[in-house]
Amino acid sequence: MPLPFAPIAIFALRGTAVAATVWAVRRGLRVMAWQGRTNQRAEDALDGLDEGLATHRAEIYGEAGPEARQTNSAARFRRVIRWRGKEVELDAAFMARLRIRPK
Repeated sequence: MPLPFAPIAIFALRGTAVAATVWAVRRGLRVMAWQGRTNQRAEDALDGLDEGLATHRAEIYGEAGPEARQTNSAARFRRVIRWRGKEVELDAAFMARLRIRPK
């Protein structure tokens, strides 16, 4: 009695798609890792953030006109973690911008 290969083929294709996606993401992250640089002005801005989460929306005036909008977010999380007799400071901060302009 022959085995039905259709269900096996579906799992094989799904596994191949997952493996290809993981490979592409890892390769992309490796390539992107060498393109970064440290911007001291950005580092100073991140250091100046208060702890917590803040968002606000603003109108963008200029070329885009008054109908363009922008949303800004900033967050900072600082903690001292004691683990196995050692202290480590965890300082995570981010700033983000989402700008929508009609063309």
